[in-house]
Amino acid sequence: MLTPQEIKEKQAWRSMGLKDQEYERICEFLGRLPNYTELGMYSVLWSEHCSYKHSRHLFKLFPTKGERVLIGPGENAGAIDIGDGLAIVMKVESHNHPSAIEPYQGAATGVGGILRDIFTMGARPIASLNSLRFGDPRDENVRRLVRGAVAGIGDYGNATGVPTVGGEISFADCYRGNCLVNAMSVGLVRHELLTRATASGVGNPVMVVGSTTGRDGIHGATFASAEFSEEDEGELPIVQAGDPFTETLLIEACLELIESGVVVGIQDMGAAGLTSSSAEMASKAGSGIEMDLTVVPQRDEGMSSYEIMLSESQERMLVVPKAGAEDQVKAIFEKWGLHAVVVGRVTDDGMLRVFHHGEVAAEVPAKSLSTDGAPSYVPEAKRPEYLDELWSFDFNQLEDLKQEEIQDAFWKLLASPNIVSRRWIWEQFDQHAQLRTLVGPGSDAAVLRLPGTKRGIAITVDCNGRYCYQNPRVGAAQAVAEAARNIYASGGKPIAITDGLNLGNPEKPEIYWQLKETVQGIAEACEALGTPVTGGNVSLYNETDGEAIYPTPIIGMLGLLEDAEKHATIGFKNKGDLILLVGENKDELSGSEFLTVQHGLVAGPGPELDLELEKRNGEFCRSLIEKGLVSSCHDISDGGLAIALAECAMAGKLGARVKLYCPERRDSLLFGESQARYVVSLPEENYDALRGLAEKQGVSISLLGRVEGEEFTVELGEEKVISTRVSEMLDLWSSGLERLLGEE
Repeated sequence: MLTPQEIKEKQAWRSMGLKDQEYERICEFLGRLPNYTELGMYSVLWSEHCSYKHSRHLFKLFPTKGERVLIGPGENAGAIDIGDGLAIVMKVESHNHPSAIEPYQGAATGVGGILRDIFTMGARPIASLNSLRFGDPRDENVRRLVRGAVAGIGDYGNATGVPTVGGEISFADCYRGNCLVNAMSVGLVRHELLTRATASGVGNPVMVVGSTTGRDGIHGATFASAEFSEEDEGELPIVQAGDPFTETLLIEACLELIESGVVVGIQDMGAAGLTSSSAEMASKAGSGIEMDLTVVPQRDEGMSSYEIMLSESQERMLVVPKAGAEDQVKAIFEKWGLHAVVVGRVTDDGMLRVFHHGEVAAEVPAKSLSTDGAPSYVPEAKRPEYLDELWSFDFNQLEDLKQEEIQDAFWKLLASPNIVSRRWIWEQFDQHAQLRTLVGPGSDAAVLRLPGTKRGIAITVDCNGRYCYQNPRVGAAQAVAEAARNIYASGGKPIAITDGLNLGNPEKPEIYWQLKETVQGIAEACEALGTPVTGGNVSLYNETDGEAIYPTPIIGMLGLLEDAEKHATIGFKNKGDLILLVGENKDELSGSEFLTVQHGLVAGPGPELDLELEKRNGEFCRSLIEKGLVSSCHDISDGGLAIALAECAMAGKLGARVKLYCPERRDSLLFGESQARYVVSLPEENYDALRGLAEKQGVSISLLGRVEGEEFTVELGEEKVISTRVSEMLDLWSSGLERLLGEE
């Protein structure tokens, strides 16, 4: 390795992703030139992926406190009180760059990493979800990415026994070179077992537990903090390889260890591996750590201190137990066939001191490596010029659909990659492991029962990147509102979110402006809906050859049901039930899937958003479900009213006869994506009670039609504009993704 002087002469920090001023800052912290291992440690922990140096100053905008928040941002995951001494722990994490290079392992290790964030807190993982973005599925490389990512998620999750109960996938050209793979996990824990990542108690041992350390994933955090380029292909790091069977053992060993009461602190070795876990644990406690790397269990021979400290090998944890409990820790991990080795101890001098073969390999202030010491940047923000063109678009120039064109437009939308059934994906996932799943994929939100109580939780993950591209602030708020609608439509009360912010290069003024607006939009929506932010992830530099993705703030939301049996699903249930619209149709096409599919356009500022209306209409639908007045409930999103009705019909395998009156445009009435709307079905004898509640709560409702047998018809005035059978819709819709991916 290079000497400190050679590092300076060759300006080696640049190859590690550090700026010149950051190198000077390191020298100031140390009072000398850094050696190669130390430079590597700073480069990974000062990367955007670990330090959020272009984004963390914005997080103060988020509402993070609430009566249910037990642990907010700053730990491995957030914790929410759900009553009866139980808490839900949840987190969203991205694994975008690794998945773009090696989709199977990239997605699989993304699942493994988010699971470790959950059980590190003392919680048993009970459910996983995912949010995926890819380019055109007719592109063969995109097909490879989709197949690999879905298989990686399924294989890892299935093998660990954690059910994958929901998720979403969207396709747009901007994700062609930079796919997004965001994983969400949810865990359950008793309050008294909640555990933090801290290295306190001078003299307490520091132990590496779990799997061995290899050379995979070195500089993964730096890699995740840079743009892609075709010229970089030969210089990519080795993507980590996951072992879900080892992860399963690690879950059980860690939970048993935490139950034993001897754990002071525990931290997953995720991005930046041993460097991040040791520095962060020491920094949080205001302590120091000394470690001997020679005794770290290694799978590769001759590893240097640099490689051991930066390795991102999977299924490893750093544990600080109480002094004297070392043998107890070893016995628990040996029982599960895993390593547990004392590699150091907690000190009182605030230094992270690393020995290798009897020599000091690194000696740095722990806080200087953490976000407390990392630089923070506030770049120039500039509103992108493309918005002027989008927002000035004159929708009057678009000719409305003729009556006879409506059915063809309906079929085109039903076959769109963003609307067709996702069954091909979720059939690869175990949805019912652990036997808690009441509602799995295919409805608006997943619903899980909680042991020993009547309560249940509803969970979802959502975002419309096109809305966010057209108006980052309102689009981000709409992502929160869409997640809330999915919770409300399932019978839950939204209580908290975790977010994953996926954007381009924040050093570009236009991208930084998008980031600021995105955070502001999430904050405003969370304030209005009463859903504090419990933590999350930021993934920036999602660009390929200078082309950025849409701003894509993934919102994972938790809802609570006082009675888990009082939930709803989207499918029509009974012939003869009335079909009602909750909310109002507006004459707007901006941001709609119809506009893209039918006209090849992304135009306008996106649909309007009224957060007060979102809460009022959502609470109304939740009360209908809780009172048992409705048979089904479904929010209206991609594809508008006609597609939502079709989805209800296909899910229930029952048709419908719907009659609409069109005061303005036919296309916006049928396919526009006005917000805060739901389709509900109910027995006719419940209609008067529902109408009375609507009047009392100031909610707009409209009678649309009835549930029927096999026929699905939509009339405008006196003319049928959509007339088909449920089986015909299912033939096109249910296998659409397989056809697009060439899986048939």
